Amino acid sequence: MPPGPVGTATGAPSGEPLEPDEEVRILLFMQPGRDRDLVADALGERYQIETGVEPSAVESAFDCCIFDTETFVRVAEAIEARRERASPAFLPFVLLASGDTARETTEAAWDRVDDIIELPVRRRALRTRIGNLIERRYTTLQLANREQRLSAAIEELRKKEQAMDEAPMGITLANPGEENNPLTYVNEEFERLTGYGPEMLGKDCRFLQGEETSPATTAAIREAIDDERPISTDILNYRANGQKFWNRLIVAPIHDEDGDVTRFVGFQMDITDRKIRERRLEVMSRVLNHNLRNKMNLIEGYTDLLRGDPDEEQRQKSLEVIRETTDDLMGIAEAVRKIEHTFSGSELGEAEVDLRDRFSELLSQMADQYPDATFELSLPDDDSLSVSVVGLQTAIEEAVENAVKHNDGPNPTVWIRVERRDEEWIEIEIEDDGPGIPEHETHVLDRGETSLKHADRLGIWLMYWVVNKAGGEFWVESSEGNGTLLRMTVPAHP
Repeated sequence: MPPGPVGTATGAPSGEPLEPDEEVRILLFMQPGRDRDLVADALGERYQIETGVEPSAVESAFDCCIFDTETFVRVAEAIEARRERASPAFLPFVLLASGDTARETTEAAWDRVDDIIELPVRRRALRTRIGNLIERRYTTLQLANREQRLSAAIEELRKKEQAMDEAPMGITLANPGEENNPLTYVNEEFERLTGYGPEMLGKDCRFLQGEETSPATTAAIREAIDDERPISTDILNYRANGQKFWNRLIVAPIHDEDGDVTRFVGFQMDITDRKIRERRLEVMSRVLNHNLRNKMNLIEGYTDLLRGDPDEEQRQKSLEVIRETTDDLMGIAEAVRKIEHTFSGSELGEAEVDLRDRFSELLSQMADQYPDATFELSLPDDDSLSVSVVGLQTAIEEAVENAVKHNDGPNPTVWIRVERRDEEWIEIEIEDDGPGIPEHETHVLDRGETSLKHADRLGIWLMYWVVNKAGGEFWVESSEGNGTLLRMTVPAHP
């Protein structure tokens, strides 16, 4: 992102667009001293730097707030309220932690801040991490601007059905009702987005909900409709073919001259890519922060042992640990590169490929690389298995290679089964007889990363994101000593 204008969502009058300010403002809520001066110097060329130590400074307008440990403790309880006032825009908070910062403080801080940066930190790394947060804020401000413009356009669009038909977002109209709100109108973009068309008129829009749709979100929508007030929310919906997608939903009542609600208008926008991108940034930030810190500490510790002129046995042990840890770091770097390469050009789509040919090439390669392993492939007859899913080949390769690479047995076996569930959906199962995936590696897929639970294998996240981007289902069954079964179910042509 360029260092140009971002702006602030604070203080914008209701119904008016959030206009960007001239410069990005960084608040250094830090005690005066060398650390604050160094941070100000590193970021000052790109951003407007403001400083403060009084709690009232957190109430000012800024685009990112950076704390030291002392000032963070003083205002930690006020951060959530400050975020809510900035909503719907994302407002980042960052904690700078020195080596003597208590572990309890940094672990608790993750509930309130968006990044924890350990000092000392290189200027370039600091700029990159702050820049990523500012870019995320810039994206949410753009979305907030769009939402406010849509809200302002509701009255104008009320009687202009032709304009609604040609609108670049899904639009629906529904009648008010006690239990249901039957649809009276859906535009062409809604039909393209969901796969449902005029045949759904007279039905409540609940047909878009499915097994993984959040009950809390649907309850909030129902409550807003009952209260006859507008609502904007992100909801996981399902297309007519069963494909999942994230929907940015805006619902607002339309009043007549007497103030009575005559209809509800709904706007729908597919934000699946944005949701996955935000989750990817969050996961990779926390995983890398946790893993890199631990491995660098390990290298530092064994380097200190070598400086102490140990005996030859200890020297060889230290060198071996340093070598293994360095290999692990290189593996993390390669995993990050693979993830970024897989998704960097995903907006361009994926060319159609023949999975049957791809599996033949992959297993030939795997057999050369792992001659002691056995690969058993089961494919449906007379089916080219043509797909155009972004990153699916990479996800399959990752799953097959991991099944062998993490198996310490002398003769690993991997079973690969591919079935076409129906004309539109393909199911891929990859099973092994290895030691199984640790529970915490799959736990985070459902419940998210935390400061205490991380997925060390970024490969499993790659598979998860590929499948979710396509609107499919990703499932893992694993137990210690009993192998692992991965299942990827995807629409052949999302």
